[in-house]
Amino acid sequence: MNRLFHTATLGLLLFTSAASFALLKPETGTCTIQGKVTDENKEEIIGAVIAIVDDKGQPTGKGVQTDYEGNFTLSGLDSGKVNLKCSYVGSISQVMTGIRVTPFKSTMVNFVLKQSPVLNEVAVYRSPLITSKPSGTYQSDKGRGSNIGGGRLNSTVIFIDGARMNSTASTGDIEEKTEERKRVKTEEEPVTDDYGIVHENEFEKVTQKPLSTLSIDVDVASYSLIRNYLNQGMRPPKEAVRLEEMINYFSYDYPQPKDGNPFSITGEISAALWNTKHKLLHVGIQGKDIAKENLPPSNLVFLIDVSGSMHGPAKLGLVQQSLRLLVNELNERDKIALVVYAGASGLVLPSTPCNKKEEILKAIDNLQAGGGTAGAAGINLAYKVAQENFLQQGNNRIILCTDGDFNIGVSSETDLVSLIEDKRKSGVFLSVLGYGMGNFKDHKMEQLADKGNGNYAYIDSENEANKVLVKEMGGTLLTIAKDVKIQIEFNPVKVKGYRLLGYENRLLADRDFNDDTKDAGEIGAGAGVTALYEIITDDAEMKSIGSVDSLKFQKPIGVATTGSDEWLTVKVRFKAPDGNVSKLTQLDIKDQGITLDKSSDNFRFSAAVASFGMLLKDSKFKGDFSMEKVIAIAKNSLGKDNEGYRAAFIQVVKSANDKGLLSQK
Repeated sequence: MNRLFHTATLGLLLFTSAASFALLKPETGTCTIQGKVTDENKEEIIGAVIAIVDDKGQPTGKGVQTDYEGNFTLSGLDSGKVNLKCSYVGSISQVMTGIRVTPFKSTMVNFVLKQSPVLNEVAVYRSPLITSKPSGTYQSDKGRGSNIGGGRLNSTVIFIDGARMNSTASTGDIEEKTEERKRVKTEEEPVTDDYGIVHENEFEKVTQKPLSTLSIDVDVASYSLIRNYLNQGMRPPKEAVRLEEMINYFSYDYPQPKDGNPFSITGEISAALWNTKHKLLHVGIQGKDIAKENLPPSNLVFLIDVSGSMHGPAKLGLVQQSLRLLVNELNERDKIALVVYAGASGLVLPSTPCNKKEEILKAIDNLQAGGGTAGAAGINLAYKVAQENFLQQGNNRIILCTDGDFNIGVSSETDLVSLIEDKRKSGVFLSVLGYGMGNFKDHKMEQLADKGNGNYAYIDSENEANKVLVKEMGGTLLTIAKDVKIQIEFNPVKVKGYRLLGYENRLLADRDFNDDTKDAGEIGAGAGVTALYEIITDDAEMKSIGSVDSLKFQKPIGVATTGSDEWLTVKVRFKAPDGNVSKLTQLDIKDQGITLDKSSDNFRFSAAVASFGMLLKDSKFKGDFSMEKVIAIAKNSLGKDNEGYRAAFIQVVKSANDKGLLSQK
């Protein structure tokens, strides 16, 4: 049997995450399978899943998705025989068994998927307004219909206005919609996705601002959002690119904490990829790992948006798939309640122990979308249910699944945030999972998770749901430290200027660091947090950046402690999950003179991801770095990559770059 990574279960994915499956490193095998996936009309299928399965048809943890042309490559295989399963939303899965692969050769395997008979309606969807037509195909959360998760979705969508038809219900419908596709070239609807405005951090002079203070951020939504845009043939909005969330999407090889601390702190300094005249500081915080069997019991309330905007396989259908994955990981000590909201809110399932999985899964399967969105009413009810079933020694959390479109009752961002801030006093934490595109309210959901002492992730596929809710369940569900703040003090003798990469909406006033009434971020079990700073060490260069006038009544900062060779001190404050008084830990960091080629895989890979983000944002600090350089650096810093996420990152960048989606406009 092949030597495979222990990755999350692979099943039916939607049409995103074009390379988010675990890929073996090239050196682990010499065999390759290549092929193409089409439908019965010989149209290529984008985002179909090709997974290696065992003799019982169960996923083994290795697979890929088809690219923009329906092609796929499974590489790094050991020689022998394998079974392949090809799946796509709205299609009948196909399995090929006993495929022989041989060293240093590519075995060709093609799939033709038939449409599932459950699809019996045809709808037309006009793609959102795109300033320049992409070379790839635009996909929507209203794509091929499906009965995933046991839902009763009986619709399929024909894409027009710059995108091919994906599926049909009858020959007559094909012909009619084909003609309509030819005629319809106007009346495009604008994109209604909402992202907060982010102003990129500038360089700060250490003599004027020696302290940098921020709240940690373990949200990872930005990376999967960006991946979704790129895989659909579109360049993401600059506002969707949050560097810290891209960097923190990936795990790093940080040491486990010692001496009873909930997390460890590490630091490293080397050259900045995009400007080798500058230094780059890499700070890593690693939360304590807790084995799944040692996690405390959970009191979970699934709060599900079932409004009309959540209709579709990439929204409510994928929500059902996501919750199924999590339910199957829980045991009889855990309890689940199910609250839904649309025009009104309601309790679909009272708090139920997870030894009654069939009852819980049936309630999830029966969800259907329709109506307006009374989000605040649902939030109030979810907190009420969570408080009534509160576990003093357990994990009490609401998991909100939505596209963020609240439009009935309390719906403004300010009012919703105030509501969440009040509710978090109960000791119930709030995690937010975002779904879909076209009406996606990213900024609102990010704020709700932030103020609810939780985390925020974007789910674009079942594989992403596996990552967030199964593989990283401890980090998602169990908080080990709350109100975690970082404050870095730079030595003005060694460091002349610095720039924090990302965290623009997580900055704190310096005085907030010691103020225990100020809210900050949370760290989950096994979760890591990474922060990068670009550093200038040359006085002459800092002068060119600009400064305020010289001070008249006091001297500027400029003399460090005599004889100190420290570059900076990292201080971290945190509280216990149920505590109100913070504790302090710190680490002094020196420049060890490490050249870029000798720096750690952690350092180089995080820098490659940051470079990718800066290129997507068209940052003025990006220098002459290119996507080819991003790929080269990332390839040489894969590290352990047991889940294949780093290798998948390379495939995402390469695929988008090959299609010209990343060229500057």
